[in-house]
Amino acid sequence: MQDLVEESVPLRGAALEVLRPRDAEALLDDHAFEHEEYLPYWAELWPSGVALARRVAGRSLRGARVLELGCGLGLPSLAAALAGGRVLATDWSPQAIELLHENAERNGAVLETALVDWARPEEIVERAPWDLVLAADVLYERRNVPLLLDLLPRLGGEVWLADPGRAPAEQFLAGVAEGWERHDERDGRVTVHRLLRASSRLSSQ
Repeated sequence: MQDLVEESVPLRGAALEVLRPRDAEALLDDHAFEHEEYLPYWAELWPSGVALARRVAGRSLRGARVLELGCGLGLPSLAAALAGGRVLATDWSPQAIELLHENAERNGAVLETALVDWARPEEIVERAPWDLVLAADVLYERRNVPLLLDLLPRLGGEVWLADPGRAPAEQFLAGVAEGWERHDERDGRVTVHRLLRASSRLSSQ
């Protein structure tokens, strides 16, 4: 992996010390882009990831089964693990997963990881229901909307989705208007959308 820089990310009463690539654009793989239009979004320290990690850090998750979709640098997964959750962090990028293992060790967090393509999500669906599903800034492209609308009901009854106001996210939220109860919490320019179904197992906090 290329040159890394260290970031300190303050949470509630603590901080995460994480490594990230110095130059995300240097990770662009022309072959992968031509095949699937994959860009190295995972390598950026996005405000939505920070906001969601901050929200998760304020919750007791002792023993809860937590899944993060499109984890990237994995700040919400790290926060959930440190809050007592049994976490599975997933991403399509092997590089993201490799670096997350290193950052988990740096922060004393214990978690599982897996390479998951939303079009082939059998591994995480078979392990459902999850007590809590996390996703930070995963709706940056419209092609992700139908995949996520199909996937989420198969995973569990409580979803926390952080988004900075991207247009595809509005399309997604319109799609979940029926069947999900929605609560929004602002954190700067990011909104954490908390989606609940009747089968939710975690109590409100």
